[in-house]
Amino acid sequence: MRVIAGKAKSLRLKTVEGFGTRPTTDRIKETLFNMINTKLADCDFLDLFSGSGAIGIEALSRG
Repeated sequence: MRVIAGKAKSLRLKTVEGFGTRPTTDRIKETLFNMINTKLADCDFLDLFSGSGAIGIEALSRG
């Protein structure tokens, strides 16, 4: 799993062992951020169901 864009692009992320969490795939993260890209500037981003935190880290990387 990795950060796909922004300041931390290509940074590898560690995941929790086992099947208790299911990390969001790169393809889904890219699609999500392409859809909400125009609404992210100067806003707060809350990753409520952050098993691995990948979505929140992606949002931080993109600013």
